[in-house]
Amino acid sequence: MTAPGPPVPPPVSLAALGARYAGLVGAVLLAVAGYLGGALPDAPLGATPTSIWRAPDGPATLTCWLIGTMLLVGAWWSLREGAPSTRWAYVTAGLWALPLLVAPPMGSRDVYSYACQGWTYAHGVDPYTVGVAAAGCPWLDTVAPIWRDTPAPYGPVFMLLAALAVSLGGGLTGTIVALRVIAVAGLLLAALCLPGLARAAGVPARRAVWLALAGPLVGVHLVAGAHNDAVMLGLLLCGLLVVVRRPGRPAALLLAGALLGLAVTVKASAVVVVPFAVLAGMPGRYTVRALLRHCGWLAGGLLAALLVTSAVSGLGFGWVGGLTHSGDSEQWTSPPTAVGFVIDYAGALVGRDPQAVPVVRAVALLLLAGVLVVLWWRAWQTLCRLPEDAGPELAGPALVASKLVGPEGAGPRVARSRVALHGAAVALVATVVLSPVFHPWYATWPLALLALTAARTTWFVLPTAAAAFLALPDGTNLARVTKAPGALAMTALLLTVLVRTARRRPR
Repeated sequence: MTAPGPPVPPPVSLAALGARYAGLVGAVLLAVAGYLGGALPDAPLGATPTSIWRAPDGPATLTCWLIGTMLLVGAWWSLREGAPSTRWAYVTAGLWALPLLVAPPMGSRDVYSYACQGWTYAHGVDPYTVGVAAAGCPWLDTVAPIWRDTPAPYGPVFMLLAALAVSLGGGLTGTIVALRVIAVAGLLLAALCLPGLARAAGVPARRAVWLALAGPLVGVHLVAGAHNDAVMLGLLLCGLLVVVRRPGRPAALLLAGALLGLAVTVKASAVVVVPFAVLAGMPGRYTVRALLRHCGWLAGGLLAALLVTSAVSGLGFGWVGGLTHSGDSEQWTSPPTAVGFVIDYAGALVGRDPQAVPVVRAVALLLLAGVLVVLWWRAWQTLCRLPEDAGPELAGPALVASKLVGPEGAGPRVARSRVALHGAAVALVATVVLSPVFHPWYATWPLALLALTAARTTWFVLPTAAAAFLALPDGTNLARVTKAPGALAMTALLLTVLVRTARRRPR
């Protein structure tokens, strides 16, 4: 009698194969658009869609960009409920990333700011007190004017990485390549963590990997654009994986806190996840005493990471002050900024100048603080009510109904992990929505955690797909040239969502 061989994977449908190769064609077209008119060092600054179209390669650039984006978005959307298998999702995401890995920077010019900030720090100048123009960066002409006199808004870990890229790369091209390698390393770390987190949350890894890694924003902005959000996400997911794998263990909590602290010292927005990580790391009964104990271990690791990196970099906590400049850009893609624009337009109709944008932004930040507290409290209350033998129905009725969690797929630990991780995901959504500024790649922050916890995907996949069309290959943000109509549309959308949410609340 012969021993049974390894399980044979189910055949891949023609629809899935069609999505794979349609997305690949889209990625290749986007890479071509990058070579024709991407965010090249000598590309003209302050371009508009009209000026790009009138350039010699303008029609080809915009056509390749539009068709490529549509193909990539459509392919990703078509399998939003899950790829045929986890391996298939990894291979397809990697296949789509390859053309963009060798393309010029696309979607923004931030990577040149990273290079100049790294050069500034590598040459002994504090990037938190001196802008790259005053520091004398030799690549200043490649940096968008709005960021030339602005202190770096990133933490010391990223300044160390940017300086390392400058040291390894030598010139501008080598530095950009090194920064892209660092971003890809962050994505690889995230890719390694996703299956473990998917098991902890009780959802198929094939769905989590597909939604988190194959999305168009990942290829264009995290790979080609080399945004440091990739590093933040990798560290964030790694910290959460340690928490859910080894709940309640002091050493694991210290390590998880350190990883989350490193994520915060890349981009401070990661800090909103920390309170939910504490909940995910509690193995037994949810009591105030247990909360304080586990919070202490996690906070200890986080504070150690902050102190060590600030000391090793020699920059102290000057990076905290740089965070105030991240809102210097005003675009309607941020809902608070859009509302401020509309109030200013209304005031202008009656001869007033309310200057509402900074006020609405400040109110939104206060609202964000309150929302985060409410989200954490709701997660805490839910966890406190979970019985010790919580089954699949408490991991999320909608998940069970959609067959993402089977009767055998969710036990007490899954239910607990999923509540905490979903709270972290919604906290990141609130942070993105209520922040003073929104750039397309910000949508990648909550995407991975929503892929792990959300029962329905359309509500977050659709806006993520729409965000893929906001930035042209050279970094021109379409929000900049659609200020008034965009602000009105965003405000109308916000009011619609608020009204529909209010009507759905139980009376």
